Amino acid sequence: MKRTSLCNTNTREKMLMSTFVSEPDSLRMDALSAVLIGPEEEQRRTMRKALAGPQARVAREFSNYPDVDQLAELSAGDYDVIIVHLDPDSEKALDVVESLCSGGGSITVMVYSAQPNPELLLRCMRAGAREFLTDPLLPNIIGEALVRASVRRRDEVHRKKAPSGKLLVFAGAKGGAGVTTVASNFAAALARHAKVALIDLHLELGDAALTLGLSTTFTTLDALDNLARLDSDFLLSLMAKHDSGLSVLGAPDTIPTNHPPKDATGRLLRLAREDFAYVVVDAGSHSLDWHEELFQAATTVYLVTQVGVPDLRNANRFVTRYFSGFNREKLEIVLNRHVTRNVEIDEEAVAKALTQPAKWKLPNDYAAARRAQNTGVAVAMDKSQLAQALARMANAVCGEGPDKRKKKKFGLFKVRG
Repeated sequence: MKRTSLCNTNTREKMLMSTFVSEPDSLRMDALSAVLIGPEEEQRRTMRKALAGPQARVAREFSNYPDVDQLAELSAGDYDVIIVHLDPDSEKALDVVESLCSGGGSITVMVYSAQPNPELLLRCMRAGAREFLTDPLLPNIIGEALVRASVRRRDEVHRKKAPSGKLLVFAGAKGGAGVTTVASNFAAALARHAKVALIDLHLELGDAALTLGLSTTFTTLDALDNLARLDSDFLLSLMAKHDSGLSVLGAPDTIPTNHPPKDATGRLLRLAREDFAYVVVDAGSHSLDWHEELFQAATTVYLVTQVGVPDLRNANRFVTRYFSGFNREKLEIVLNRHVTRNVEIDEEAVAKALTQPAKWKLPNDYAAARRAQNTGVAVAMDKSQLAQALARMANAVCGEGPDKRKKKKFGLFKVRG
């Protein structure tokens, strides 16, 4: 399952270009406020004509490429669409595009060139432009681009509201505790009840997608490295779909040379929480520099550990460091590979080491875990004891009790089964 960096291969660039010009969304919208930028009067006149209609109105025009102050004014203004003409000076035009897109927001930056140029298209994409317009400027092409801009404006309005999705973070007190197996299969079980995303933030050695038997093209790093383009549509285009209905954003195959900034991670998770009812994060056991922010934002933190002296010692240090204060109530401890009768370390000793009783005990179902590894079918998709335990965790998150079995009807005859 090879996953490569976003801009390393032509194949990935072509796939990203397909997300750049996506299918139109059919919806009604108010007129968009548009700004035209380009030194050529004839081109601006042509663009005004192409925009004529109920979908957009031209609010402002620039007969030159804006300077720094003008760009700041544009970014702060109440505009929906900015169209930049590339042909007179592509380098200056690209600078304008990059400046306008660097601040994020709901403005859709479009670029126009009389002739299609694949290399220039890629540069515009990387600068953050959303649409690449060329001659002829057909009404349906312009209309579709404006519809997509309207969708982004609507998404930005939603984004300003507090995200409603719950953030469920899985972390391990020690390597080998089984964080990824638990997080990924829990997410697959939860996806049976609601719209769920699984994001692998263990960028160095994460394998959540592999655990679910998924082959992914794009990764979490692709999202974090392309913040200028990151919106609902782009995020969904990066995710792989699991048979359970779960949307997965896996970790890269190669170890990143640099860690993305923490604010980038926060923005990714906030966006995901706007689109998904539940966002499950595999934080691994080594991303200590990210734990503080993750735990503060989380609805629930699941600390995955095992019953062993090194594991319990690390779990105690973990709880003491991150959950000794007011946020203790969001912590739930998961004992993985649990054996009911452990004569060496009893339940009382475990609770004392963890400073609180473990809420979840996942059985040591070696056969189910091995079968999942060999077949590529997630544990959560079978009927093993481990799958049932994960299903109970998922049910608890959704506010549902144990699976209700059909009540037997009493009569003259005994019902079998």
